[in-house]
Amino acid sequence: PAYDVAEVAIEGPITQSGGGGPVPGPGRGVAADEAVERIRRADEDDAVEALVLTLNTPGGEVVASEDIRHAAAEFDGPTVAYATNLCASGGMWIAAGCDEVHAREGSRVGSVGVIGASFGAQDLLERAGVEYRRFVAGEFKDSPSSFRELRDEEREYWQGLLDSWYEQFVETVVDGRGMDAEAVRDTEARVYLGTEAKELGLVDALGPRDDMEQRLADRLDVPDVTVEEFEPRHSVGERLRGGARATARALGAGVASVLVDDGHPDVRM
Repeated sequence: PAYDVAEVAIEGPITQSGGGGPVPGPGRGVAADEAVERIRRADEDDAVEALVLTLNTPGGEVVASEDIRHAAAEFDGPTVAYATNLCASGGMWIAAGCDEVHAREGSRVGSVGVIGASFGAQDLLERAGVEYRRFVAGEFKDSPSSFRELRDEEREYWQGLLDSWYEQFVETVVDGRGMDAEAVRDTEARVYLGTEAKELGLVDALGPRDDMEQRLADRLDVPDVTVEEFEPRHSVGERLRGGARATARALGAGVASVLVDDGHPDVRM
């Protein structure tokens, strides 16, 4: 093969299945399962000496981001996280699994934090004359519900979950970047431009892509590197079925968002 470095692109919101939003299409997001498969395929390729993860993502699901980070950490060879426009939250989680983080001076990097969101419609339902009839086995089964007031113990419960995810995030960045835990917490989930991110220790090097590739070539002790992007493996039939499933999911999600109170907030990094 005429390449010695594998590239895996992480573009858009990170989820397990790749559903980045209600509208299907090329910008639907990153499927963690597919990204992990590409990384492992690169690791099994005898021609591949190093891995580049190109990151342009606002973040996403906790477990999905961890799956990609773990796959990168398990790669047998040098790994570089190359932050282009945005490497935030789940992107930073993934970057922490690489040997080196390279960014542009204008890249936005960081956002070490977790957010959970839900909405309350109880007043609207009361004005509309709609009554919420609660039947549960297990006091927190319908928590948080959009159809009733949130109890204090429920707020404490959900905040505890977010705090646990946050501590896991901080620990991941501390271990991967060699930073002090308090320094990571002091960022308060801010994003930083590349220059300041480097000063803080979130980034190792700055510069255009050519600089990143030259640093990697020096590490491999070769004059230059040839990069091959590893893409998901899909047959034509799988692509057609995937498009149909995405459309069905989008339609179903629109209906479900109106009719179903699923009892879980939207939690993401």
